[in-house]
Amino acid sequence: MKLLNAAGFFALVPTVVLALEPITTSLTIGGGAAVMWQLLSQDSWLKCHFWECCNVKDSLDIPALKMGLKREVFGQHLATHVVLKALSANAKVKWPAKPLVMSFHGWTGTGKSFISKIIAKNLYPLEEIRRRFVHQFDAVLHFPHAEHVNRYKEQLQNWIRGNVSACPRSLFIFSEMDQMPHGLIDSILPYLSHHGEIDGVYYGKAIFLFLNNAGGDMITEVALDYWRQQKGREEIPLKDLQSWISQEVFNNRNSGFWQSKLIQRNVVDYFVPFLPLEYTHVRECVRVELRFQGHHEDEDLITEIALAMADYPSNERLYSSKGCKTVASKVNLNI
Repeated sequence: MKLLNAAGFFALVPTVVLALEPITTSLTIGGGAAVMWQLLSQDSWLKCHFWECCNVKDSLDIPALKMGLKREVFGQHLATHVVLKALSANAKVKWPAKPLVMSFHGWTGTGKSFISKIIAKNLYPLEEIRRRFVHQFDAVLHFPHAEHVNRYKEQLQNWIRGNVSACPRSLFIFSEMDQMPHGLIDSILPYLSHHGEIDGVYYGKAIFLFLNNAGGDMITEVALDYWRQQKGREEIPLKDLQSWISQEVFNNRNSGFWQSKLIQRNVVDYFVPFLPLEYTHVRECVRVELRFQGHHEDEDLITEIALAMADYPSNERLYSSKGCKTVASKVNLNI
């Protein structure tokens, strides 16, 4: 379809030029040259209109990303801080020495997938282009059989090599990492390391996100301990938490990173903690969902749903064990 559109454009170029009369010939020639330059330029907006094109130049809009995270993500001050810091630093480097690698850890429904989608939309705002250059792997869906791990390794290497060859600024998102067959993720170690080019392919502009429930229990217990000491979650030290997560998943057989070379070789740049969501955070999720579905923001209903979802620990009922994951179904059930 893109080629047909481009062919149609070339057919229209003479018409466009004729339509410019009585503009001078020199300007017409200059306009034609500008059109040709746009079509041949690697980062041309016009070329991107007719062909799906990759953002070799960085298109990350950091102020917009910051605003989006602040407006749409609740209760994750540590995660949003790390993500913004990491992407801001990465965007400033024209040719990074290695891909940006972040590993998101926390309970289900705390925002790991949500933030990864915000990053993807910021990097590639157009859905059609996003479908081509943002690659999502679900461990349960794509790698279901541990006995086929060697086949998966070869497929995964080929897939990453091929897609980065097509677009250096590819985004790879691995979800359900805690279900990943042991040893599989180590197969992509060369592409995440400080290698520059491998067989003529440069990987430094790529971004890798790993989404993992492993470490979530430990993060929750740390947050709960601070709460019991009457300390705010804002006082939880990020550096210590990141170190604890790294050790936790490295020694956890069900993390996807058990004894992983990715951790041994320090190629994971950031371990990003997602704190458990409290009642107040779930309220905001319910409010957003009501608004999304076009319903009135009924404060009594918001309170009822949020209170019902705050279920951990059983005595204090401080956190939602499912985060905001089931908010949409709860709203549907109560409307």
